[in-house]
Amino acid sequence: MAYLSVRNVSMAFGSLIANDDVTFDIEEGSIVGLIGPNGAGKTTLFNCISGICRPTAGTIHFDGVDITRSPACRTAGLGAVRTFQVVHPLQEMTVTDNVMVGAFLRHRKPAAARALANECISLCRLEDFCDKRAGSLTIGTKKRLEVARALATGARLLMLDEAMAGLTSTEVRESVELITHLKAKGLTLLVVEHIMEAIMPIADKLVVLDGGKKIAEGPPETIIRDERVVAAYLGAKFSRKMKSS
Repeated sequence: MAYLSVRNVSMAFGSLIANDDVTFDIEEGSIVGLIGPNGAGKTTLFNCISGICRPTAGTIHFDGVDITRSPACRTAGLGAVRTFQVVHPLQEMTVTDNVMVGAFLRHRKPAAARALANECISLCRLEDFCDKRAGSLTIGTKKRLEVARALATGARLLMLDEAMAGLTSTEVRESVELITHLKAKGLTLLVVEHIMEAIMPIADKLVVLDGGKKIAEGPPETIIRDERVVAAYLGAKFSRKMKSS
């Protein structure tokens, strides 16, 4: 059985079909990239998986549990946790306190929550910012904080929604290193990303959406040769570049 199983999921907002009969599986311990043009339905699909939205049709199972209609709190409690494209840290609280908020999902005692928070802070290389207000951080540091807070909930499936958007080339490289390190520690990752040079080399599989529909699925070396994906998203120039690299 797949670790995450998405079956025939559709999500409609009135007459707008954001996701249309989407099906794919994610194996435990893998990195899967969810890619496609703006408006393809990637974030809406994240919302359905994480429990923010209830799909109009279809089913979603995580580690054998049906989470199709589960509220976000129950889904997170099971270990399927997502970050957000636009980060919203608790601005007046310190980095440590922000991460402790996530840790309280697992621990009631502040000492235990702080210990877990410190582990996640170290993993995300935020030690130098522990006592700084979250609102004073750069966008790149805020995005690492978002990941640390998600990890502190006890994530087993971590869904990253454009965690590299707006980052410098150095920060993108650090994010890639963090993602691969998390995989090495046993996490499963579903990553929405537009920076193809970052996600292509590390993804075990790519799922491509366009207009709410899945148009392709497979390893990166197959996806870059898929004519539908090249026409809808990658473009011929990028496809040639990736084939020759």
